[in-house]
Amino acid sequence: MKSKSYERVYESQEFFSPLGNVSSRSLFGGYSLSIDDTVFAMVSEGELYLRACEQTQPYFSQHQVPVLAIHKRGRPVRLNYFRVGESLWQNPETLMDLAAKALQSAREEKSEQGLNRRPKDLPNITLYLELLLFKVGIVDEFTLKLLGSRQSWLMVRKLNKALDVRTLYALEGAICGLHVAALPAQIRQELREWLEDQMAEHNRHTGS
Repeated sequence: MKSKSYERVYESQEFFSPLGNVSSRSLFGGYSLSIDDTVFAMVSEGELYLRACEQTQPYFSQHQVPVLAIHKRGRPVRLNYFRVGESLWQNPETLMDLAAKALQSAREEKSEQGLNRRPKDLPNITLYLELLLFKVGIVDEFTLKLLGSRQSWLMVRKLNKALDVRTLYALEGAICGLHVAALPAQIRQELREWLEDQMAEHNRHTGS
């Protein structure tokens, strides 16, 4: 399935090149497609999904298009991305128009919400931690908040097994706009208990 996703990513990059330089990153078990660090599409299991917005919603609703679903904290989460079927691929003018609207809407939303800051511009995020976040596809505040501190921690820890609860606190503080020292005790406790559960589950599976 990965090979199909790679092919779809390359196909999409070439198709959407008139909109700008399309870059891809691993995200949610698939790949995000972005232009100027603004994500407007996703590729998952060999399928392309376009970001929904007010301008594209009528088309996708009319055609009853499936949405992208990921698993977050063990539960399925429906994202605001609609699948591009073969019939739409056969209609390049409409597909390009929908993609352009999705991109413009994403740019406007990031600008309005101020969520286009790099991770290092948030509290507690060092340049090293930002590098790890970049490697797993978390390139801005929007994506970090979308994933949450726990899922983000799980993703970066795959790159560095030495990361501990302090990194989890740092990520939560970044999302909340708080220095790690100002993180409320209750939130610290919830995060610590969650991490202990994660470690216990890991040890059960590995037999360690």
